[in-house]
Amino acid sequence: MDMVNCQNIKKSFADTVVLNNLNMQIKEGERLGLVGSNGCGKSTLANMLFGSMDYDDGVITYYRSDLRIGYLLQSKEYMLNEINPFAGTEIPGQDSYSNDCYTMIKNLGLEDVQQWEAERFSGLSGGEKTRLALANIWAKSPEFLILDEPTNHLDFQGIDWLIGELQSYRGTVLIISHDRYFLDQVVTRIVEIEDGQATSYPGNYTAYREEKARQYEIQLHQYVEQKKKEEKIEGEIDRLKNWSAKAHREAKYTEIKKGGKEFYRSKAKRMDVAVKSRIKRLERMRGAGVSRPKEEPTVSFSLKDAKKHGRRILEAVEIKKTFGERTLFADSSFCIQRGERVGLLGNNGCGKTTLLKIILGEVDLEQGEVWISPSAQIGYLSQDMQDVQPELTVLESLGLSKQIFIDSARKVLANLGIDEMKIEKRIEQLSMGERVRIQLAKLILNQADLLILDEPTNHLDLYSREELEDSLTTYEGTMIIVSHDRYMLEKLCTHLLIFEDARIRKLAGSFREYQPKQIKKEYCDLERYKEELLIVENRLIGVLGSLNQYTDGDPEYAQLDSEFQQLAKRKLELKSKLEQSKMC
Repeated sequence: MDMVNCQNIKKSFADTVVLNNLNMQIKEGERLGLVGSNGCGKSTLANMLFGSMDYDDGVITYYRSDLRIGYLLQSKEYMLNEINPFAGTEIPGQDSYSNDCYTMIKNLGLEDVQQWEAERFSGLSGGEKTRLALANIWAKSPEFLILDEPTNHLDFQGIDWLIGELQSYRGTVLIISHDRYFLDQVVTRIVEIEDGQATSYPGNYTAYREEKARQYEIQLHQYVEQKKKEEKIEGEIDRLKNWSAKAHREAKYTEIKKGGKEFYRSKAKRMDVAVKSRIKRLERMRGAGVSRPKEEPTVSFSLKDAKKHGRRILEAVEIKKTFGERTLFADSSFCIQRGERVGLLGNNGCGKTTLLKIILGEVDLEQGEVWISPSAQIGYLSQDMQDVQPELTVLESLGLSKQIFIDSARKVLANLGIDEMKIEKRIEQLSMGERVRIQLAKLILNQADLLILDEPTNHLDLYSREELEDSLTTYEGTMIIVSHDRYMLEKLCTHLLIFEDARIRKLAGSFREYQPKQIKKEYCDLERYKEELLIVENRLIGVLGSLNQYTDGDPEYAQLDSEFQQLAKRKLELKSKLEQSKMC
């Protein structure tokens, strides 16, 4: 049963037409994914469906007047206002903030929110803001959920919780997301917005990509075959025109005898009729035939190979960092070699971005040391774009002075989809996706050999994500990546830094091999088990030596014997855990 019907929706901003006669139906209980390139009108349509934006023409019909709609905006400011205790809205600790909301927040991985002080709220991470906003919306029991990039700042635990909730949710969901894994798990239909129009594809994101690729190949084959037919007809027309011209010449110069002149005139006339017939046939074929399929937008991320230097590029020794009374990580040591692609994994607030800032020299350690090769040329892409000055133009933000570098920058920006009209605009006038591309342009121009990428795909559309992945795959430099895009981590990372139990541990292997959904304290923690086993074995030797000094009836003997039995049992447990860890 239809719940919402959009008919011939039009929307323009100044001279830019965003939606043009768009038609789309949403049925009750559907889980719909809305996709398309940056700026195609996805968020614009979501705002119209929510009622917070008008459209220029067309009709949006709701078949229920009392429909409860929950809308998660992509904007960080919106999310902060939803949970800011100074904004006069629902506040943890007030009766109006329901128990359901607390439950949702806890399920999303945040504990004791009702006891948080104002200072804690002022320092919320992007992921924590998203979790609180989601919980606030969810607790109001909406019947129609509109979620604009709901996974942008969620960790894997939060994403898995949200996937589970949406799979069991009985209402209707419209999701705008660039998270391919999330779309694959949740949606049952994809609607693509392209050139202001909406096209529907049944199934999840992978099914949509496969079907679109299949349709492209079919249309391209039909187009190629049609061009062959057109070329054949064009050849016939050229030959008929030549024959007609020859017949006209013969009719003009042939002597009038035995009807020769009339013969050539008649032949020329037949040729002219045949030419007109072929031309009309060609026009009909071109008018009603198959057009060349539109190729997907491409973005060229041309990252240059890193310069070769020493093997080690970064080493952390016994590092410790706290936030207030909370220890983010301690007693952590690891080394990153040149050419390694290291993914950082852990829940929101565990210290991933903090570690990046320590590496960049922006945050100090309480203990330990981080050594970085003096020859390393570091390129950093932050998830919040805070290092971008919004009042500068695109070229000014790149910090270029010489014309030769400016010309090179224009080519790089053009390859990234930033055209000449946007180069003179201020950063604040551009979308978040365009700002990310400008930061990537800066990394390309600086020829960085250590890329530190904090959620690099957050604001990129699906096409740009795939192009960026392909380019990073061929990049020979070192990468440290924080990302909640599972597809990207699976494709790129050769090593992982795991943030767990207030420690950082490095593991060799891909994201798929790690399987974050099955995280346990014992998971592949070889060093810890080895260390404890060594301690247990040393204590066993000491206890055994002490036992030899007493007899069975002595009180000390019973105590030592009990300790010996416990240590022997623990030794067997640790050996078993080590064997399991080796198989991980």
